[in-house]
Amino acid sequence: MASVDPKYAEGIDEAIALDHVTAEEYEVILKELGRAPNIVELGIFSVMWSEHCSYKSSRLHLGKFPTTGERVVYGPGENAGVVDIGDNQVAIFKMESHNHPSYIEPYQGAATGVGGILRDVFTMGARPIALMNALRFGDPSHPKTRQLVSGVVAGIGGYGNCVGVPTVGGETNFDKGYNGNILVNAMAVGLADRDKVFTAAAREIGYPVLYVGSKTGRDGIHGATMASAEFGEGSEENRPTVQVGDPFTEKKLIEACLELMSEDAISSIQDMGAAGLTSSSVEMASSGGVGIELNLDHVPQRETAMTAYEMMLSESQERMLMILKPGSEHIAERIFKKWDLDVATIGVTTDTKRLVLKHKGEVVCDLPLDPIGDKAPKYDRPHLPSEVRANIDPNRLKAPAHLGEALYTLMTSPDMASKRWIWEQYDRHVMADTVASSQNPADAAIVRIHKSDKALAITTDCTPRYCYADPYEGGKQAVAEAWRNLTAVGAEPIAITDCLNFGNPERPEIMGQFVGCIEGMAEACRTLNFPVVSGNVSLYNETDGQAIPPTPAVGAVGLIEQLDQRATYGGLEAGDVLLIIGETHGHLGASLYMRHVEGDEDGSAPPVDLAVEKRNGDFVRAEIKAGRAKIVHDLSDGGLACGVADMALANMIGIKLAYNGDLPVFAWLFGEDQARYLIAAKPAIAEDIRRNAKAAGVPVDVLGLAGGDAITINGGHGLDLIRLKTGHDGWLPALMAGEAAAAE
Repeated sequence: MASVDPKYAEGIDEAIALDHVTAEEYEVILKELGRAPNIVELGIFSVMWSEHCSYKSSRLHLGKFPTTGERVVYGPGENAGVVDIGDNQVAIFKMESHNHPSYIEPYQGAATGVGGILRDVFTMGARPIALMNALRFGDPSHPKTRQLVSGVVAGIGGYGNCVGVPTVGGETNFDKGYNGNILVNAMAVGLADRDKVFTAAAREIGYPVLYVGSKTGRDGIHGATMASAEFGEGSEENRPTVQVGDPFTEKKLIEACLELMSEDAISSIQDMGAAGLTSSSVEMASSGGVGIELNLDHVPQRETAMTAYEMMLSESQERMLMILKPGSEHIAERIFKKWDLDVATIGVTTDTKRLVLKHKGEVVCDLPLDPIGDKAPKYDRPHLPSEVRANIDPNRLKAPAHLGEALYTLMTSPDMASKRWIWEQYDRHVMADTVASSQNPADAAIVRIHKSDKALAITTDCTPRYCYADPYEGGKQAVAEAWRNLTAVGAEPIAITDCLNFGNPERPEIMGQFVGCIEGMAEACRTLNFPVVSGNVSLYNETDGQAIPPTPAVGAVGLIEQLDQRATYGGLEAGDVLLIIGETHGHLGASLYMRHVEGDEDGSAPPVDLAVEKRNGDFVRAEIKAGRAKIVHDLSDGGLACGVADMALANMIGIKLAYNGDLPVFAWLFGEDQARYLIAAKPAIAEDIRRNAKAAGVPVDVLGLAGGDAITINGGHGLDLIRLKTGHDGWLPALMAGEAAAAE
């Protein structure tokens, strides 16, 4: 290693270890600077070169995603993705992780995850209209699970409810693979006028730099580097790196920012997220090709004697950085003081392409911007493809003695049991535009575009067990299911955001999972015309060498042009005919039936034929738009049987199924074949749908009739709905009450 300037020698070795700068990376820093960095400069390199900020292990592969499309206004590279929804309006959305902080400090970790994703959206000029989340917890019997569920759910509800943005849906899974690393992925969606979208790039010289929002404290220092390392013994000591959120301040910040955005004052704007003041200043200047000079003496501080290092690396919440047009400072000061928020001019843009920091009359940092940003490490990590699993032949399995009891087992399992206990803690209807949410039986949340007949449909999806069995097919399925869920409510799928959660990328088998999932997702996005417009990568979700299952969560947005042209799976009535769209081959590999009935996690993931997905989905969407298909449910986890049970429970009406095909009846019921939808309609309309499907070359079959108070198969194997509802609704409350039976 090159020699270190004696002035800064004290504590350098400790700083390198703390900041996760490798010896090789440090050598690059020395070469770029021609000297040793001081502690402040090293801290800046460490956070900007962290996995969390630089994407150094993933950038090479993220370029495989399609990112453009007819409706895409801004794709990856901005704070959030922006898509055109007509009438000079855009939807702005993004999904991000807050995994490590939520494991260490569940309430604040989850709460600040919500706050951070909201800032990504409103920093671009959008008013947030909806929140979603995708949560993964460990085995229900694990000693930490109940505490983590309780804290995370309280944090999401506590922040979202107070800030006044509805949490309209999401997904929650339990799996032993998350025992050491839970996943908390948050998604936000906002609306803006297309001609009033704000970006982060600072392109003008001599413009004032303003700090607005809350004061800077010592919370969250090294949050980005903590999120870029796996856990091990002593991880609880990272608690001080978790930020502390204040939703009431966030609400004021939203309103103040949107008010200032209505003035002709802002040149560019960026929230202070991971790496705080460092990332916001560096990214704004480097993306615009300018330099930036900050006087840290002017940074509002809530603690005494803060060092330059602490101010630059703090991740205190509810803060923004703005570049204003000269002479507009008084407008910002008036607005932010009215909202009782801090506002201070702390710097200026320059023509140097350097980051210069002053503190107490001294220059404490003078760095070229290119090495911090564009020249951050970019690794081509070795990757091994996952082992291909054999499919499961259902004819080799013994049929369950009672099909109704097998269905009861699945519907009362951690995977399929109702998550009502969770979503009842979220305000789902604030702002009064929520049409369908967790409470209402639809495959995607539906949020009305205020004062219009249009709506956005929003979903989050991923099946980690598929991704573990076959990363490529699992990646395809995650995108296809999101597309299918939007289709099932009648929405035109527009674009996706993603949150790619994986273990340690330095292990070739983990990197193989990552590459496989991305390549599968990319193929699905191309075929379905479903581009990626924003996203996040969360690596090192691993404890003591035990990685999480590969979990590439997909958040997706679609457009419903007319609210009366939508579908749910409510409204079922006795005498309705049930149809299935798509072919059933009884695929049981990696299925919930194998997990909960056979006690076996083996088998291949179901193959995803993207051409078939598109054909079947386009047909279903057309039938919804024509008003014929009003009761629609996509089929996924648990197959046909669990889809039927969902519909029956949503309406408390029994369903009589009939089957006389060649497959073993349990494979027909529980196989998780893709590209399938369940439709219910009055007999005459059902016949019209059948006729149209056959004309379009879309497979369709009659499943049975609605009626009675039980689910039956070929006249037997009855499962009483009241009993099913009691078990389905009761599992999670029993778990959270500490009842042992729920955890078994």
